[in-house]
Amino acid sequence: MSMSLLLLFASPPIPALPANQQLKIYGKPINHRHLKSSRVSATRDDVDAFTEKSSYLFKLSSTDADSIVEYDLRKIASVYRRKPLILLRRVFQVGTTFGWWFGSRFVDELMERSDQMFPVRAAELRKILVELGPAYVKIAQAVSSRPDLIPPSYLDELSLLQDQITPFSSEVAFNTIEQELGLPIDELFSEISPEPVAAASLGQVYQARLRQSGRVVAVKVQRPGVQAAISLDIFILHFIAGLIRKARKFNTDLQAVVDEWASSLFRELDYKIEAKNGLKFRQLYGGIQDVLIPEMYVEQTTRKVLIMEWVEGQKLSEVKDLYLIEVGVYCSFNQLLEKGFYHADPHPGNLFRSYDGKLAYIDFGMMGEFKEELREGFIEACLHLVNRDFDALAKDFVTLGLLPPTAEKEAVTKALTGVFQNAVAKGVRNISFGDLLGNLGATMYKFKFRIPSYFSLVIRSLAVLEGIAISSNPNYKVLGSTYPYIARKVLTDSSPQLKSSLVALLYKEGVFRIDRLESLLTESLRARTEKALVKKQTEDTDSRLITKEILSFTLTEKGAFVREILLQEFAKGLDALGIATLDYFTSAVIPFAAPFSFSSLTEEDRINLTNLRRLLLLLSRVQSSKSASVEVKEGSIYKNQTTYSEEASLVFYQLASAQEVLPILSVIPELPPELQQEFLHLPADLAGRLISRAAARTIRRMFL
Repeated sequence: MSMSLLLLFASPPIPALPANQQLKIYGKPINHRHLKSSRVSATRDDVDAFTEKSSYLFKLSSTDADSIVEYDLRKIASVYRRKPLILLRRVFQVGTTFGWWFGSRFVDELMERSDQMFPVRAAELRKILVELGPAYVKIAQAVSSRPDLIPPSYLDELSLLQDQITPFSSEVAFNTIEQELGLPIDELFSEISPEPVAAASLGQVYQARLRQSGRVVAVKVQRPGVQAAISLDIFILHFIAGLIRKARKFNTDLQAVVDEWASSLFRELDYKIEAKNGLKFRQLYGGIQDVLIPEMYVEQTTRKVLIMEWVEGQKLSEVKDLYLIEVGVYCSFNQLLEKGFYHADPHPGNLFRSYDGKLAYIDFGMMGEFKEELREGFIEACLHLVNRDFDALAKDFVTLGLLPPTAEKEAVTKALTGVFQNAVAKGVRNISFGDLLGNLGATMYKFKFRIPSYFSLVIRSLAVLEGIAISSNPNYKVLGSTYPYIARKVLTDSSPQLKSSLVALLYKEGVFRIDRLESLLTESLRARTEKALVKKQTEDTDSRLITKEILSFTLTEKGAFVREILLQEFAKGLDALGIATLDYFTSAVIPFAAPFSFSSLTEEDRINLTNLRRLLLLLSRVQSSKSASVEVKEGSIYKNQTTYSEEASLVFYQLASAQEVLPILSVIPELPPELQQEFLHLPADLAGRLISRAAARTIRRMFL
């Protein structure tokens, strides 16, 4: 359920009130025998549009209503096929309502007044969605957080669907509370608001104080008739989805997508499931810094009434707190790629900034599960996208179920290169998730892409999160902010699949790609280091901080796999440096032999020398511009190197880089004792690898 709750982090429990304490509505004592008349006076005079339009749905028998508590299309179909008049009336109602609106838009275009009538039509569309009921409101909410996709006039109107829907009668709500909880309302609460503090498509919320504990709570009450209305609309949408797929020859199973969405919506209608979701969400993510997840009163919650901790705050989209948006991105990463249990409806009405500066999640009706093999496939796809490995990306799409195994991989790779090349050329921090989806449309149709039912909620979750962020920062990119955590996971995860992906990424045809390791290490540290760099410390201090971060990571158990790669590449580089040094002194002792000799340095050795230089630059955190200029210079040396004197200059150039080890050594005393001990083991390990490599080279040259 989506709504803007003013949730309040409950203050310490106050003493329980006496059992005979009168129920208070806004501080006024009301006897239970007078409660009914007070309820009537406390409700609004108008009837909400949905109830007025769809009151015929309330006429379902209790047997029919009970049969559609859970999403089962066959049961829903059996109910409404026995009631063809209700079915036909709904189809006629939806068809004529939307038909009138589209007709008005068509007339506006003919009369060349579309721009002037845009705000008017947007307001009319919002009213239409409210009248048609929860299913259409939920669909509209899914796109109302995308300012980059929806025109501003429509966005302003659709955003009102988050929390400004007319509430239903408080009398009905209070009766529902009593029926569901089995106690008079004045025995449950010592105080309760006479009208809801927020109303949405599926229900509305009251602020109350529990009589026994004195805690301030939010009481969410389900809108009457909502389950019957949603089940009927889903039945119609499911039928239409089948027709569209056949008529347009869609590759995606639209009916399966409707089924996935409907299943999550039906789970959202069961507040007992929502309470359990909230409890699990709190256990998994409540420990994240600056994340607030309210307590759920599971024992006092039923299918139609939910009681949870009250938290006060403002909608995240209103306060424009970029730090909390980053907290939300980190929390979403943990949900999607670490634990797999994620919030599938993170729109502005469900994300708040509490008054103590925390990110509060307040609604847990629509959740999703992301299986481990799919999480790893998603991580690999992001990795290959950022590194422009489109051939591997095509294989990832098969793993994720987006492409059939029979798809022509070469043609897909070529198409993906055309689609994504420009998007990723600006760098990972500038990749827009929305742009990627938009550019992929034609290619998806051509190669028979399909959207698995599980994936629709994942995509929606990420797209909505980026939409919220864009409202605060138009240049925000959710993938760019998430990638540091993806990079860190790839570097540290013990999964054999991700380790294999890391090796495949870093080695192309046996050649080590130092640039990719540098990118991964730099990105993996970005989320942590940027917060420290905000303090505007000096460049030297910044360099020391990042060097310390890199060393700390590589010396821990999580960094063991990367440490092995680094030691291996250092051994290669030092071995090549030794050969180059020997060649230099040989040419210095016998200078007349230089023009007639050939260097014993191979092309592989020269590559290893370059990698050694860049590894030292990486660990000492020299500015990227300097690193780039060095790379060009080295490349030119390698390209034109034909004489011993030039080789000698290269060797000395490489030896000079040894001075850059000094900043590394200076931070060792600042590391924890256990990491210092691990560092002391590195020279012996490196020496062993170097000796083995030198011995292998000698034997190879003697016998080959």
